Amino acid sequence: MADEGSHTDLPAVTETVSCTSGTEPALVSQWVKVRERLRVEVGDVEYRTWLQQIVLGPLEEDEITLFLPTRFLRDWVRGRYGDRLQELWRNENRAVHHVELQVKRVSDAVTAPVAVETAAAIEIEAPAVQASAVQDARHDLAAPLDPRFTFDSFVVGKPNEFAYACARRVAEKPSSPGFNPLFLYGGVGLGKTHLMHAIGSELTSGGRVSVAYMSAEKFMYRFIAAIRSQSTMEFKEQLRSVDVLMIDDLQFLIGKDNTQEEFFHTFNALVDAGRQIVVSADKSPSDLSGLEDRLRTRLGCGMVADIHATTFELRISILEAKALASGVAVPAKVLEFLAHKITSNVRELEGALNRLIAHANLFGRSVTLESTQDVLHDILKAHDRRVTIEEIQRKVSEHWNIRLTDMSSARRARAVARPRQVAMFLAKQLTSRSLPEIGRKFGNRDHTTVMHAVSRVQELMERDVAFAEDVELLRRMLES
Repeated sequence: MADEGSHTDLPAVTETVSCTSGTEPALVSQWVKVRERLRVEVGDVEYRTWLQQIVLGPLEEDEITLFLPTRFLRDWVRGRYGDRLQELWRNENRAVHHVELQVKRVSDAVTAPVAVETAAAIEIEAPAVQASAVQDARHDLAAPLDPRFTFDSFVVGKPNEFAYACARRVAEKPSSPGFNPLFLYGGVGLGKTHLMHAIGSELTSGGRVSVAYMSAEKFMYRFIAAIRSQSTMEFKEQLRSVDVLMIDDLQFLIGKDNTQEEFFHTFNALVDAGRQIVVSADKSPSDLSGLEDRLRTRLGCGMVADIHATTFELRISILEAKALASGVAVPAKVLEFLAHKITSNVRELEGALNRLIAHANLFGRSVTLESTQDVLHDILKAHDRRVTIEEIQRKVSEHWNIRLTDMSSARRARAVARPRQVAMFLAKQLTSRSLPEIGRKFGNRDHTTVMHAVSRVQELMERDVAFAEDVELLRRMLES
């Protein structure tokens, strides 16, 4: 990811941009760049949930206006992203000193092609009248299941065989004694979401049961929208009428007390009615500090299955299966090279192989070890100095003699807060993780908290030589 505020060029894309009528093409071009940089920073899921509905308004003197369809969305975007939007606009257009967010259902948008420096072509089209977040909550309760994620396409090995077996059992016989709820946990990109989609696909084939799959973030968003529209009973009834409820990335609910309360009651209602619950998270229920004790207890009363980090043999098996399905001949030495280099994340491993295959198809060239090193130079370079956030947290905790759990706790005492800020700073410097991803690793904090920590540590390093030496020592220890 480019440094915040940088002007690195974005790749050519075709973008659909909502704007009010009479907006200058140059302004639209700048808005595309702002949107894309924001999307990269916050991630696709967060972008689609909170930022995609922003409509570009006019520039008057030094103030640009952006419109959102509801007051709730306006307030949320202003509180979480207002400062960053202003910085990004300032980088693109020095005439912009202020960003004004207003509530308006824009109906006078226009359709016209506009040439943009960073895009091959951009279409501006008139959107349908924006539906409110409330209507979304009523009519778009669950996310669609990905047809690619099936049990047949899941590569089984020692690190994930228990979780796989549990998932198959739930898919074959939901609400089995001892398997409700099913709690899957493990690191990023190890297959939790794949197994959840596989369960859902298996259960819905033939219309046997009704399944609702959604992220914990979406659950919270729908719940808040229902509260604001005074339609919470409808929301509850919809959720509690399904046969199987699947919630992904439950750690997102840490610190969201009201949403936890609603999920707890939904959980109880479904389990008491003999319905199946499937949940995933990055840690086991007992390690999810910040969740209510009663919720942690209920989550742990069923089947808890962890997915370990991949072994070399499993990574080779995954690559062989993907290469075979692609129809492109990939030499064994290339697969072994990738399995040795990319060790922490199956998603990234598959992405690297997909890039190799796409390059071979586009240019009609065979895959070789030399071409692999050339095509994947950026990924390989990042993995040559791979440092994990967990390792950073552990080293910083040991250095300042605090508990590792303080990295994700709500404690604000300086003796804890300062090391936590240093760990966030080092995570930004030494890993390729986005700001929201780093925030989630530190007790599900907001990405703006990470930005503040980074800038605060930089300021202290400039003023305090001893502090700067401490941080540099930690950096060298982590990079060695």
